Amino acid sequence: MRVIHLIGGGDTGGAKTHVLHLLRELNRSIDAQLFCFMRGEFSDDARKMGIPIHVIESGNPFIGLRELKKLLSGRQVDIIHCHGARGNLMGNLLKHFIKAPVVTTVHSDYRLDYLGRPVARLSYGTTNLVALRRLNYYIGVSDPMRELLIKRGFPTDRIYTIYNGIDFTTPLKLRPKEEFLKELGVPYEPGDVLGGIVARLDPVKDHPTLLRAMKIACGQCPNLKLICAGDGNTMEKLREMARSLGLENRVFFVGWVTDIPSFYNAIDINLLTSLSETFPYAITDGTRSHLPTISSRVGGVPVLIDHGENGFLFTPGDEKELARYLTAFAQDPELRKTMGDRLYEKASKKLSLESMVVCQLEIYESILAREARKGRIQSRETRRERRDGVVVCGAYGHGNAGDDAILKSILHSVRELDEYVPITVLAKNTLSIKERYRVNAVYTFNIPKILWHMRKARLYINGGGTLIQNATSHRSLWYYLFTLWAAKRCGCRVAMYGCGIGPVRGGRNIKLASWVLNSSVDSITLREPDSMQELRRYGVDRPRISLGSDPALVLEPAPLSQADKILLDRGLDPEGRYICFLLRTWWGFYEKAPVLAAAAEYAREKLGLTPVFLSINSLQDGAAAKAVMDKMEGPGVLLDGIGSPELLISLLGRMSVVVSMRLHGLIFSSLSGAPLVGVSYDPKIGSFLRYLDYGQWTDLSAVTESWLVAALEEAYRQLPRRQELMEKTKRLIEVEKVNLKAVKDLLL
Repeated sequence: MRVIHLIGGGDTGGAKTHVLHLLRELNRSIDAQLFCFMRGEFSDDARKMGIPIHVIESGNPFIGLRELKKLLSGRQVDIIHCHGARGNLMGNLLKHFIKAPVVTTVHSDYRLDYLGRPVARLSYGTTNLVALRRLNYYIGVSDPMRELLIKRGFPTDRIYTIYNGIDFTTPLKLRPKEEFLKELGVPYEPGDVLGGIVARLDPVKDHPTLLRAMKIACGQCPNLKLICAGDGNTMEKLREMARSLGLENRVFFVGWVTDIPSFYNAIDINLLTSLSETFPYAITDGTRSHLPTISSRVGGVPVLIDHGENGFLFTPGDEKELARYLTAFAQDPELRKTMGDRLYEKASKKLSLESMVVCQLEIYESILAREARKGRIQSRETRRERRDGVVVCGAYGHGNAGDDAILKSILHSVRELDEYVPITVLAKNTLSIKERYRVNAVYTFNIPKILWHMRKARLYINGGGTLIQNATSHRSLWYYLFTLWAAKRCGCRVAMYGCGIGPVRGGRNIKLASWVLNSSVDSITLREPDSMQELRRYGVDRPRISLGSDPALVLEPAPLSQADKILLDRGLDPEGRYICFLLRTWWGFYEKAPVLAAAAEYAREKLGLTPVFLSINSLQDGAAAKAVMDKMEGPGVLLDGIGSPELLISLLGRMSVVVSMRLHGLIFSSLSGAPLVGVSYDPKIGSFLRYLDYGQWTDLSAVTESWLVAALEEAYRQLPRRQELMEKTKRLIEVEKVNLKAVKDLLL
């Protein structure tokens, strides 16, 4: 594999460290050549490290491009890898002559790179912004940088994440502390506590907040001093600010420091006050010296620093909060040692240079696999076969863990068949879908954009749940029927995946549903037999129809330790005995709240079960739970805001009996064999329990205290049969494979 790296050559700080260390290590495995466009410290250091480098000294990008083309003439290039504004510009120009994918590593927030330099921001910043939008792939240094790119509209499925790595294996060559400080011109007395910051003197690094915090902290810690390593265009302003604050004998600006390990060895507290970062080396480099660290809560820093456990995080710009943590470290040597050792332990395990290189190589392999796949798609003969991608539609982005579970299962199945297929999800909250599932997303009612994606896609999936029904809304039924009809007219193959059907009420609606399903759908897989009967009643017989089960059944639960931590945080014993209610608001629900409350009290008094309330829809179900808890004589425990379906599955595994109005509350509970009681607001509750072949249910309108108490007693008696009940669920899990087979037949 041959990868060429393009960079301006005037880079300093974290970007320089990242690129040089990465290239040195990459060349042990692949051919990674560096091209930079100015001679200086960066290029000199690259040569000293043995990195293959070519320097093209031209301020004119077109002359530079000509030289670059000469150097690469006749050579195969697999990937063009850019860094920074100049690298991104040259990568864009070069890609027209070298047919290779172009990837850029985004080391910092490009909107803040020229903060305080309006001319450079207007010229270089604008050029870089245009260039960035025209590249093929992106690597964000930290997950927060990846999320930032997603929020700014970069293609979600083409963004990767990498973290800066540190070499923890090579012993550090350190100069004696007193000797090094004397050379820097920093007066040092035994007992002094030295804070230090390594950062260019630039507005984005926010040194003024640090100086104001020092003024506050020095009032309580007369032995506290600060060393600022770095240079920049704000040097004189910062010196003047230090003098005006009376800190001229406590704050020392020492310029660029070349011996960074000795600098960190000489200080007692590592500091970072930036307004924006990706994942700064200023933090990770300090971990090698076991330094206690205080940083602004920016970028990927919270990935490494667990506030209060192995360091302190403060709100950017808040000098009072920063001063409080400075004071705590300055006054407590034992705290400094404990925090520094903990931070070193975490960093050495998770942020090694080796792991960074492995991650980068995996990204390259992924890009090449995507490009090879794209070539195969484009080489197919007919227009239909050149179509690519999958569009998935369902009730997504509404805060419902059941729908999230369905989407996760569908995405897993599609990627199992084709790892790199482009996927677009139609959803209400598109940003949430993009960030969590790394897919493209389009707003549910952005019809022009939906049709545009459908015209490009190969397969359209109507994804799980009971979408073909009008019990909740006629408009919902008409919307999903329209998308099925439109997908087929746009040339997609159309699948309905692990779905429920009905009820559809009204002769015209039934007729419309029958016509659309018969004329527009290629394959339907159903989650229970009742839906099969509904389709027959509507006269739907043209699609391939198979009986499967709900896609959520194949989700793996989160580790029990995570569920147990939630219980312990709420004062509950993980090994305790609980009855769990999963409720939702519905017509007539509040009239039945006293009935549910009485049943909860009965379970507490007679069965010894503590009432617990869980939410499937984090935006709605809490209100239903509180309505019942308000009617109870004793306390109930509300476990709200748990959006992860995997975590809900684990929590429900700790429950003795489950009473649910939510279908996916029953589905999640069945995975651990919990005895079930269904309160049905919709036929799907009874349909699932019949298919599962255990559990009792009744309609919400018909539920009474006597029925519910009898159902609870019966469920309680089923507790010894929990393993046997789990076997019934395993049968449905096996049947769920029908869904995957149906998609495979249409996609491949």
